[in-house]
Parts: sequence; structure tokens; C-alpha cells
Amino acid sequence: MTLKVGDKLPSATFVKLNDDRPEAVSAASVFEGRSVVLFGLPGAYTGTCTTAHVPSFIRTIGDFRAKGVDAVICMSVNDPFVMDAWGKETGATEAGIEMLGDAEAEFTKAIGMEFSAPPAGLINRSKRFALYAVDGVVKVLHLEENPGVCDVSGGESMLAEI
Repeated sequence: MTLKVGDKLPSATFVKLNDDRPEAVSAASVFEGRSVVLFGLPGAYTGTCTTAHVPSFIRTIGDFRAKGVDAVICMSVNDPFVMDAWGKETGATEAGIEMLGDAEAEFTKAIGMEFSAPPAGLINRSKRFALYAVDGVVKVLHLEENPGVCDVSGGESMLAEI
């Protein structure tokens, strides 16, 4: 399935670091009864993800909150230790962005966003996208055509649609 506007987000399990220990987080607890902006990207510490995608949501998180968004979440096919360290290093955690790992690419595959780029060492990763969901239903979806570009999936583009 390739995700589209109007779809209900699937069940899956994310992981995050809580008190220096991995914690399973259900997709239901992330999305149900909440207004959420989720942005997915190819990998923590990768070029465009670090220099463009995450910073765009750091710049706009206050504006999302002013529009009633309950959570802004960064998701990547990485383990919770990497996501936690990257969130701290980029300032995303301090800004209030939740960092979730989709360690087994369960959610990424369920929404049809997986891709691989073996020459870059990226296997079973997430395409670059952003979505806005209310109570688990996709209201806005922005998908980049090229994983090395962050135009339509950036914070400012998503903010303009909400």
C-alpha cells in the first residue's frame, strides 16, 4: 500500500529511548486522539536530513503548536540510541520534536515508503516525506521525489497546508 490522504495510519511499533532504555511505542498511542505532524527521512546523521529536514521543523514547531498540533515527530529507520543522540545533537529534542525509531521498518513498509540505495549504504530506509494526521487519519501528505532533496516535505511546506 502506498499511503494517501484519507488513509488510516497502520498499526506498528516504534522505539524510543526512555531513561536510557529502549521503549516500545505503539502507533496507536502516537496518533489516536491527537493532531500529529510526522516527518520521515532516510537516516539520522545523513546530509539533507541533518542540514535541512530536521532544522525546518525546529524553525516551525512553535507555529505548529499555535495551530493546535499536539506533536511533531521525526521518524527514521534507525535504532532508538541513534535517534536519541541525533535529536540531542541537532537541537530537535530541546525544541520539542519527538524522535522515534522504526528499527525494523515496520511502519515504513506498511505505508509504502521504503526504499534502498545500496551505493549509499541505505538499505530498507524511509523515503523523505511529511504528513499531518488527525486521530490517525492522514489529512496532508507531502512526498519528495528525490531523497536528497527537502522541498515539499519541509516544515514550512507542511505548515502552509494546516
